[in-house]
Amino acid sequence: MNSGGFGMKPGIIILREGTDTSQGRPQLISNINACQAVADTVRTTLGPRGMDKLVFDGRKVTISNDGATIMKLLEIAHPAARTLVDISASQDSEVGDGTTSVVLLAGEMLRQLKPFVEEGVHPQIIIRWLRAASKLAV
Repeated sequence: MNSGGFGMKPGIIILREGTDTSQGRPQLISNINACQAVADTVRTTLGPRGMDKLVFDGRKVTISNDGATIMKLLEIAHPAARTLVDISASQDSEVGDGTTSVVLLAGEMLRQLKPFVEEGVHPQIIIRWLRAASKLAV
């Protein structure tokens, strides 16, 4: 039909061996679980009675209860969980404080939304109501 070579060619995607290729609801739940694991890591450092965390990166040991320090030291490969590290870094650079709180807030929002994802509520509907709730909150 199209002899000019302008037709649609299939894209080639190269993935590393062992890469998770799941999609849809199972992937959303996996993303939420990964983010919850990161949030749970720094949860106990919050507040005046926050506990210290010991992080060993292969070369040195760091003991801290500062969320920003802990988030910088964590080597997180999961893309969704990595966003929590990114929002923590953004909070630190913009405000200089509240890194643990922003991670815990995002993690708790995901924890509250997880049952809706498991029940099959479409992500666009969840986002629509999150935006409505944020307007009411601010």
